[in-house]
Order: sequence, then C-alpha cells, then structure tokens
Amino acid sequence: MSGWDEGAVYYSDQAQFPHGGGGAAGGGGDGENGGVSRHVILRKFKEFIRNFPDKSQPNVFPYREALVENQNYLVVNLSDLLSYERDQTLPELLRQNPADYLPLFETAAAEVLASLRSRIARESGEMEEPEIGEVQILLRSEQDSMSMRSLGAQYISKLVKVSGIVIAASRTKAKATYVTLLCKNCKNVKIVPCRPGLGGAIVPRSCDHVPQEFSQVGEEPCPIDPWVVVPDKSKYVDQQTLKLQENPEDVPTGELPRNMLLSIDRHLVQTIVPGTRLTIMGIYSIFQASNSSTSHKGAVAVRQPYIRVVGLEETNEANSRGPANFTVDEKEEFMKFASDSNAYDKICAKVAPSIFGHVDVKKAVTCLLFGGSRKFLPDGVRLRGDINVLLLGDPSTAKSQFLKFVEKTAPVAVYTSGKGSSAAGLTASVIRDNSSREFYLEGGAMVLADGGVVCIDEFDKMRPEDRVAIHEAMEQQTISIAKAGITTVLNSRTSVLAAANPPSGRYDDLKTAQDNIDLQTTILSRFDLIFIVKDIRKYDQDKNIASHIIKVHASAEASRDDTRTMKEYNWLKRYIQYCKANCHPRLSDSAASMLQESYVKIRQDMRRQSNETGEATAIPITVRQLEAIVRLSEALARMRLSQVANEDHVKEAIRLFNTSTMDAARSGISQHINVTPEMANEIKQAEVQIKRRMGIGSHISERRLIDDLTRMGMNESIVRRALIIMHQRDEVEYKRERRVILRKA
Repeated sequence: MSGWDEGAVYYSDQAQFPHGGGGAAGGGGDGENGGVSRHVILRKFKEFIRNFPDKSQPNVFPYREALVENQNYLVVNLSDLLSYERDQTLPELLRQNPADYLPLFETAAAEVLASLRSRIARESGEMEEPEIGEVQILLRSEQDSMSMRSLGAQYISKLVKVSGIVIAASRTKAKATYVTLLCKNCKNVKIVPCRPGLGGAIVPRSCDHVPQEFSQVGEEPCPIDPWVVVPDKSKYVDQQTLKLQENPEDVPTGELPRNMLLSIDRHLVQTIVPGTRLTIMGIYSIFQASNSSTSHKGAVAVRQPYIRVVGLEETNEANSRGPANFTVDEKEEFMKFASDSNAYDKICAKVAPSIFGHVDVKKAVTCLLFGGSRKFLPDGVRLRGDINVLLLGDPSTAKSQFLKFVEKTAPVAVYTSGKGSSAAGLTASVIRDNSSREFYLEGGAMVLADGGVVCIDEFDKMRPEDRVAIHEAMEQQTISIAKAGITTVLNSRTSVLAAANPPSGRYDDLKTAQDNIDLQTTILSRFDLIFIVKDIRKYDQDKNIASHIIKVHASAEASRDDTRTMKEYNWLKRYIQYCKANCHPRLSDSAASMLQESYVKIRQDMRRQSNETGEATAIPITVRQLEAIVRLSEALARMRLSQVANEDHVKEAIRLFNTSTMDAARSGISQHINVTPEMANEIKQAEVQIKRRMGIGSHISERRLIDDLTRMGMNESIVRRALIIMHQRDEVEYKRERRVILRKA
C-alpha cells in the first residue's frame, strides 16, 4: 500500500469489471495483464461517441445526435470504430471478449448522455446533475455473415454474425440483472449481479456477518446457505428467446436445416415476428440446459450453445412488414418508369422471361404480384385486396415455372406442393413446448406468407378436407383456430397462386367444363382468374417454342454470371414493394358505372347459356367475380403508380377476365352446341338405337357399337354425340380407357 498518499486516482472494483481491473489508473493498475486499463478504455469509448465526425460534414457528430434524439439505445457501426481508431484496440477488444467490454461501452454512452443533457432544477430550487440512465448499445457490421454450421467451440464468447429466418418467438419474460438477497438469520442484505443472457446469479454459500461476542446473548453465527431472494427489490429487464433457422438457400443438399437459440433483451424485445429474415450480431455463449434430463444426466460439463444478440438488422428484400427504405434516386427512377406510357407491357416482359408465350398468364401474374388495395369499411368489415389465380391445364405448359418465378420475385412468398401439405401445415398447428409443457401455436404456410403470395402446386391432388382449410384464408383472409384450449384468429393476408391438372391428366376437349375442372364451386368462386392452359399443336408455334427453349438452354451458362438479370429481379422486387407501400388506388366514377354495366351483361349471358344448355356452368359468375375485376383494375392502376383506376384499366381488367375465367366457363363441349332441330331428332333416334342394342348392365365395345350403328345408316359423329349426352345423364359408363361401354339403370 506504499505511496497511497501520492495523489494518484483510485477507483473501486465494480461488478461490471470481473477481471480485477482495480488499481491506480495513473500507475497502470493491470499492466501485468498486458491489457489496457479499463479506465482508459472507458475514456476512449466516451471520446468515440462524442467526437466521431460524419464523413461528408466535418462538424456533424452522428452518434452524439443519435443519443440525444433516442435516449434508449444507440446503433454503432463497427466499421466506424475501425476508421476512428488507428491502432484498433477497441474493435479488437469488442470482437474478442464482447461480454466484458460491451457493458463498458454502455456505461460510456450513459455518461455521455448525462453530460449532454442540461441540468434540471429541483423543488428546492438548486440545480442538480441529471441522473445517469441506461443506454443499450446495438452493434452493426459490414462483414459477411457466417454459416450456422461453422459455429464451433473456438467462437465461444466471441462476436459472431449469422443470418436466417425466425421460426418461433417465445413470450416475454422478466430477467433479473441484480438480485437482492436477505439473510434468514441476521437480516443482512446483499445485492448480487446476474450474468447476462440465459445465465443465472451466483449466490454465495455463507453470510459474511460476524456475530459480536459481547452483544445480546444467544446470537448464533449464520448457518450455511442462509440467503433468500427478495424478488420485489431486484432489478429486471425484458428478455425473449427466438429460434433462428438457417436460410433455405444455405442448407446443403439432403440435410435438415439447423436452428439456433437466440436471446434478446431490453429494446429488441417484441420487434420480431416469426417468418422474418434476420441478420444478427451476437455473442456466442453457452448455458446449462435445465431439461437435459435423460441424455446428459451424468455429463456435467456439457453445455448448450445459444447466441446473445447485441444487434440485428432485418434483411430488406424478404421483409415486407416493416417499411422498406428507398433512396431518393430509386424513387425518382420508379416515378420515371411509371410515367412511361407502356410501363405495363415492360413489367409484363420482365415476368418469367424464360417462358415463351402465355402473354395473358404473365399479365395476370403481374396483377397478382402488385395486388389491389385493401379496404376497411366503417362497420369493421375488411374487403380483401389480394388477387388469387388458378392455372389449370396440360402437363409441360410451364405452370410450376410460373410458381417458382413468383416465389423468387414476390417480397414474401411460400411454395408448397399439394400432396405433401396438410391442413395444419397450411394454416396453423398447435404444438406443445418441450420445456414448459404448455401449448403454443406455430403458423403454417398461409400465416408465414402474410402480406405476400402462397404458391400451391398440384392443387388438384390435395385431399378435399385439406382444401377446405384454405377457404377462409382465401376470402376472409383470417385463419380461426379452436384446438387444445387455444381459440384465436390469425391474419393471413395472402394471394394464392395455384396450379392444377385436370382429373384425366390432360385437358379433354370431349368432356364438359364441369368434368375437366373437377374442383368444387365453392373454391372456384374464390379464384379471381382461372386460366385453362392448353398444349395446342400448331406448326409455327411449336417451331417458335422449340427455338426459344434451345436458346435458353444454350445461353444458360453465360447468363448465369450476368449480374444484369439479378439486378432486374431485385429491381422488380423493389418496384413491387414501392408500389404496394405508396399507392392505394380507387375506382373513378366513370369506370365504376362502366364496370356495373359489363357485370350485368356477363350475368345475363351466363343465365342465357345455362337456360339453353339446361345445366349450371362449371365456373360460377357471382359478385365475387365483380370484386375480382375491381381488384384487377386497381392492380393495373398501381403498376403505373396512379391513385385512380380509370376506364382503360377497367377495360384491360375485363379483357383479362374474359380471356381467363369466362373462357374457362365456356370451354369444353356443351350438349347443344349449334344443334339444329334435325340434328336433335337424329341424336334422339341414335339414343333409341343404342338403348335397343344394349340391355341394362351389359357391356359392348365402343368401336363395335359405332360400326353397327353406322351400318344402319347413321352418322358417326351423331352417334358419338348421343353417347356423350347419355354419359352426362349417367345412363352409360365408360370402362377400360373409354373402350368399353356399360349401360346403367
């Protein structure tokens, strides 16, 4: 203790300096550690916050101003620390043992904030220093994120950066930072700091109170383990745990995606919803798992890893929930593009450029990506603004390719296949938590894609009871659940893009539309546009398609390295985001009256058609279809960033609707296509002859029956038509790939 009166500065050991940082600052108290003394580091951090200049304007200090504006937390970029300090001790210390130096940084920020505030007058009138609050430091860095699989033991308690998708978030818990202990025997009070993250407090075994020998008789020494925790007097912060799963594109082939436990505290709590893509900076730490009951009972030294988050940023392109920030140049470029007269055609040309033809399908997919505007009525009813499209048709007509393109381009998208997905997987499932044994909800595909698109392939192969689960999500845009004591309503404001094959595999022109589509009316009326994609054999078209496909295959390698295509992808993505965020069009009056007339006319045509044919159309035309045209015209207006949908937009929407849904409703053969009275008479005669030839329950080959009847002088096409009509009435049935006919009762 020699030289204690020399006038050096002494400071006490504090809880946040675990590694004996005491000693005189002047004398370099822990010079023997080879490190820089903590006091110096604290001073350096304070200087950094006060004096770091803006690169463009030398007299602006961004961190100081950020502190004054937002007194709760400060986002620090590690590259700024690197550029501020020549010898780079601070960033290196933060990287190597962040758990020790981050609290120091936070203390520095709090002290700087206190010094920046002005003094406040107390009640007595004298000025007092403002009290030192708490400031949370969030770190950012420009470095590349690592893969979750490469995190190993060498990274423990170092700073790491990983990215992934949040798949589950726990509820918020209170975590003690300082625990107040009370001795059972002598009522002595002790305050113990808690380890941050998922660690607990270290409670001492014995009380340090020494009983006085001469005072009251019978004062006993304190027993071992005398401490009781006083929860009301302790200090708490909010804490939440997240599960981060690696991005699907980073998972090696044939492996399951790994996930990592994250713990976030204070101001980061409840900012993240499951389904968000994140890049996080954190301290890779370990904790003793409480429920490691069976496997690691004997293994004392086995710990589970988790990451204590000290800074996070949402990956921009996938996050459509938060407001995306656009630069001024981007906005100008978007405005300029939207004012172009043929912006619509340009956008459609950018949609799935590797697919030849299918112009109207591309236009419909473009409308689906942009979407109409959602409306809230005064009585609380929500009208959906999302457009649903169904592609139905032959194999190899690039249906799944469209779905894959939309999954890449839409800001939020989920791709599922019909056979492999159940109702719970699409909507939401109730899962029991392993540790706390309570039930919680995990959202399925429709919930995760909230605000985006769900692509469902092989829609016709889904089980009917699973398909029913989508009904509510497609029209009311909510998913209500009553399972295992949880009753709730989840939002699923998604567009649905579905692809299906007709029941016989190919689209059969000899069947009616009803037999070809084979989906229930209830689900069909929820699709705004239904496209029947046929594989038509035409010489010119086949030649063009073949040359296009060969060109795509030949130039695939060259264009893969081309950054321009990636730029176009991202540009389209950003443009869609910008339009969705900033443009909410409404119909103009003239457009509304025009739409009304055309809807009434469509209904009349449909009624006339069903009166003529004597059966309802396969695809119903209801008020939903009117709303579909409204949504389409709004989407077309939104592409141009115009706030009003005018008559041109409505005309184009009606044209799209006619080429898709109306065309599908009229497709296939109907019984009475241009049937003259003589033909009708002949068909009746043919029916009588067929019934004469076949008794009820008997079989006959179709070829033989037609040959026999043509020998009697009937026309072959008339006989075929009579057979089709009898088949529709369920009087005959086809067997063995339509070769054998069976007469039913």
